[in-house]
Amino acid sequence: MSLTPPTPKPARQPSLFSTEAADPVLADLAGLLAGPGEVGRMGGTARISVVVDAAWRVHVLVAELGARGVPASWEPTEDGRHRVRTAYTSMLAPLARAWLRGAVKRPPARFHLDGRRLRLWAAAAGTAEPAGFRLRLGPADEPCWPVVRAALAAVGLPAAFVEPDEGGPAFRVGGRRMSRLAELVGERPVTAPAAEWPGAPG
Repeated sequence: MSLTPPTPKPARQPSLFSTEAADPVLADLAGLLAGPGEVGRMGGTARISVVVDAAWRVHVLVAELGARGVPASWEPTEDGRHRVRTAYTSMLAPLARAWLRGAVKRPPARFHLDGRRLRLWAAAAGTAEPAGFRLRLGPADEPCWPVVRAALAAVGLPAAFVEPDEGGPAFRVGGRRMSRLAELVGERPVTAPAAEWPGAPG
């Protein structure tokens, strides 16, 4: 039996854009707005809301918002889904100023995505499917889509557009890009079904 100690495996270096690369900040909530999230203003305050299709998404988003110092609540919708929303707070006013042109949502100049923003988008509106992973978009946000698509490509996730009559509007990340997506969004939240998170076995 050899007495030579095994060579230690090199420590994995987190990607510059992954969830491990930085602490949670309010700017991460731009990930919700890249998808179907909405932002509204009232005076010097703002709030963010998003409608989700499963209870596990509610749990994840409330926890993620709380980790950024923003309490959130939820309520059922008439179509059987759930609306997660923050209270109006001055903490979100800068995000609203960056994303709203009047009352219309538009990505700000130099908009970008990273692991924490993608994690929130995946938690709110991501769906695993045989062809890859689908990230749902806001149906009324068509002017935002080219900017968001370019931001996906910039982090190594070129995506195909899914038409509304095929389960969209959404962007689909597939093939060998799935490992990149899994690296960026990080470990599956405890409440998320294994089959609903990037990197989980199919």
